[in-house]
Amino acid sequence: MTQSPVLSPQSFMLKAIIFDMDGVLVDSEEYICGAAIRMFAEKGYTVKPEDFIPFVGAGENRYIGGPAEKYGIPLDLESDKARTYEIYGELVKGLKPLTGAREFIGKCKDRGLKLAVASAADKVKVDINLGILDLPPGTFDVVVNGLDVEKKKPNPEIFLLAANRLGVPSSECLVAEDAVNGVAAAKAAGARCLAITTSFTPEQLAGADWFAPNLAEAPEEALEW
Repeated sequence: MTQSPVLSPQSFMLKAIIFDMDGVLVDSEEYICGAAIRMFAEKGYTVKPEDFIPFVGAGENRYIGGPAEKYGIPLDLESDKARTYEIYGELVKGLKPLTGAREFIGKCKDRGLKLAVASAADKVKVDINLGILDLPPGTFDVVVNGLDVEKKKPNPEIFLLAANRLGVPSSECLVAEDAVNGVAAAKAAGARCLAITTSFTPEQLAGADWFAPNLAEAPEEALEW
């Protein structure tokens, strides 16, 4: 039987994968939500999980700032974020990577694709989540966090910066995203987008090029263009 040729990035336009973190590589949304709710409770305020939904993928400033604005809650942004991350670090102990995440990363590495993480979260949260993945050092060629950019998703700045640091045109990048804001940012950057439906439905993520419940079930076509 004749073996199929090994695919290489030279065979396709696709040269790099840019991963969002939360909801794509690790499913930490309920944990950061729980941490923020506890932080607000310590301040004497009650907020609900649904209050955070419009701000998923927009970075922690908006994630906790949006509900605070809704209820008129005064924030000391830096100290309240720090407390939220402290609680988050306690809650995520034992959290595992999402189904297929490590295997998909390995497949992309085997194809010679460049890899980046571009998360709207602050560096402290990104570092916690990278630890959960437990991948060899240097797995990702570039890691961009929310503190590296001025404009947050749905603005494309974070994906344009990741592509620039990879040395690859954004049009030759696939972005793996799970949030409405993230899909909009990926498309605005001129990248193609694989939407992971851990946080939103395909209908809510309309505009993405491909859809999958997790990276284990990502369609082959997403890597072959």
